[in-house]
Amino acid sequence: MACIIADGQTLALIWISSPIALAVAHPQRYTPQPFILMLRLSIGLKESRMRFPSKRCISIMILTTVWATASYADDEEEGPWSGKAALGYLATSGNAENSTLNTSFEVGYETGDWQHVLEAFAIHATEGNSTTAEAYRLGWKSERKLSEHDFLFGRIDWRKDRFSGFDTQVSQSVGYGRHLIASSAHTLNAEIGLGARQSERRDGGKQDEMIARGGLSYKWLLSESAEFNQDFVIESGKENTYLESVSALKTRLIGNMALVASYTVKNNSDVPVGTENTDSYSALSLEYSF
Repeated sequence: MACIIADGQTLALIWISSPIALAVAHPQRYTPQPFILMLRLSIGLKESRMRFPSKRCISIMILTTVWATASYADDEEEGPWSGKAALGYLATSGNAENSTLNTSFEVGYETGDWQHVLEAFAIHATEGNSTTAEAYRLGWKSERKLSEHDFLFGRIDWRKDRFSGFDTQVSQSVGYGRHLIASSAHTLNAEIGLGARQSERRDGGKQDEMIARGGLSYKWLLSESAEFNQDFVIESGKENTYLESVSALKTRLIGNMALVASYTVKNNSDVPVGTENTDSYSALSLEYSF
């Protein structure tokens, strides 16, 4: 649990985490290691330039369930499984009551020339008594390695966004991908393919169409403990073109724990009357990788 509380003179950060052993997967290789980290920073703020109202409290609470791993022998090989889980809650109180809850999960399995990834994401945001964002995503992707730089892929994506003008969007695509850049600091992957998409509009209409899909995934290792990620996806059909951009900055805190700040922009070219084409939201969460 992490909480940031700000007033006129003090900024305090408290982080308490309760690990749970990964006994289901490898009980002999994981042991819980609970820890408590408390950091308090006192900042003298000039009243003439920067002062928080006495009745206004800004709190950020990030809740997460994490696991700590036992030390491995140097010669022990990594298993085929990998993944990460994140959970965050952002709240502001005072003149306005706002909150954002987000969670994500990803698990991957790699064997030989095959790699499979399952991912999920959800976000819910409110302002006062009104919901301002509610979106869910579930996806599956399989890759078949052809060479050091080339691969084939197949994927299925399910999306639901209360404010996008579409009740649900489901797409299936297959195609070709290439690792364009693979250095110690930068990686860039590109994908292109064809598929189909089934959409249910909130005005009752339906769209079934063939699509062309393109994607870019970029990672920049800023330092040993920080990285920047940029993902871009386009699905273009005869009736609608869907765009999605996700920018994320991740900073490692301790062990496999990291703090992630992300910004997502989604756009549909064809939406019902009275609906905005573009939706965007920010998320702040604690992430555990395994």
